Amino acid sequence: MPSTAARAGGSETLRITGRLPAGAPDYVYLPVEVPRGVREIAVSYAYDRPAVPAGVPGNACDIGIFDERGTGLGGAGFRGWSGGARTEFSVGAERATPGYLAGPVRPGTWHVVLGPYTVAPQGLAYEVTVTLRYGPTGAPAVPVFPPQRTRGRGRAWYRGDGHLHSVHSDGLRTPAQIAAAARAAGLDWIVSTEHNTTSAHGAWEGLWGDDLLVLTGEEVTTRNGHVLALGTDPGVFVDWRYRARDGVFPRFARTVRRAGGLVVPAHPFATCPACNWKFGYDAADAVEVWNGPWTPDDDMAVAAWDAMLPRTGGRWLPAMGNSDSHREPQPVGLPQTVVLADDLSRPALLSALRAGRSWIAESSSVRLSFEAQGSHGAHAGIGGRLRSPDALIRLTTGGLPSGCTASLITDQGPMLTVPVPADGRVEWRTTPARSAYVRAEVRRRGGALVALTNPVFLDDAPA
Repeated sequence: MPSTAARAGGSETLRITGRLPAGAPDYVYLPVEVPRGVREIAVSYAYDRPAVPAGVPGNACDIGIFDERGTGLGGAGFRGWSGGARTEFSVGAERATPGYLAGPVRPGTWHVVLGPYTVAPQGLAYEVTVTLRYGPTGAPAVPVFPPQRTRGRGRAWYRGDGHLHSVHSDGLRTPAQIAAAARAAGLDWIVSTEHNTTSAHGAWEGLWGDDLLVLTGEEVTTRNGHVLALGTDPGVFVDWRYRARDGVFPRFARTVRRAGGLVVPAHPFATCPACNWKFGYDAADAVEVWNGPWTPDDDMAVAAWDAMLPRTGGRWLPAMGNSDSHREPQPVGLPQTVVLADDLSRPALLSALRAGRSWIAESSSVRLSFEAQGSHGAHAGIGGRLRSPDALIRLTTGGLPSGCTASLITDQGPMLTVPVPADGRVEWRTTPARSAYVRAEVRRRGGALVALTNPVFLDDAPA
């Protein structure tokens, strides 16, 4: 039991040590008994980093905390996560370290959670220090969440970046710096997607405006890949503590949708440990095929996405691109998703993304239109379906770097690849019998993407 002095305004400290073997569980829970009168819990930790042979992962250990409501999967006990980005944090009623949720420190059994991301063959020795600080609490923090809509331009193309990190996870920019970078990049909307925490949802006060819509979300970072919970209700937490073999991902995909968001697997072919997507795409609403500056991983993602496009009518997954920017000099808005939405609001943007009325650009300087025209005035744009016995495909671009090529790609693969002409216009005729869909790519010399569209589907059945 704490001393009378501790209860009156002092503190007490607990040190927990242990060693995790190679092959340790994904998450290890360290119980901490919290008495009445605690106003703040402060935690710090350290672990050893022994030398390992070349090619063998060394020690890396994440950390977070759950309160007295428990550690149950998807439960209410989550109070914060910083992964491996911080060595210390605190949680109190008035304030909390970024990545953590301020709120009452109620008595009961709390748990510090360790996430041994990789463990050296020698094991991982850790020390966790927990300090309980006593005293009266101030007024609880009341988060101010971003509005769901802003002025916009009516039905228009809106540019955005749906994958961004701040100091609330492993990024180095503040929300204010991200908002400034988004405006400088010519964006109309952004999504806050911190790793495994919602603490940034209330950190955007004063940063939105008539020119910038801020949506909330989460990058759900599992041991079998990452998925964006895109545009969820502010404050809704989506658990990450499972693998594909556990069979629970569809449950959390439903959590995302109940919260009004989209399920978007992120960088599915990334090569970092635990980054490669293993859950399949049955529960997805879209897929991030372009993540940050163009790499071979993105080429693989585009090819895999194209292979999933239906050859006949039916459900399909739209593609999107995001920067996944964490810090300078990583640009915000490289790439960006350009969405045809009825207005600049969360419902309109998410509806358009779900429908595939979008294309991806490397920057706001890139302009593009893509459409299919058929007989008797029939017309379809990106994400749409043209019902006509024939189709004139028209791609118009502007603001491109010099030396680009444009490709029109169907279910048979690239059917036309030409240098982009001076006026930026490329046309091609086809039929539904030849082409189940047509989509467009613009690439630099060397193959890096400059722009990519979602497809227009072709169908000769009557409307």
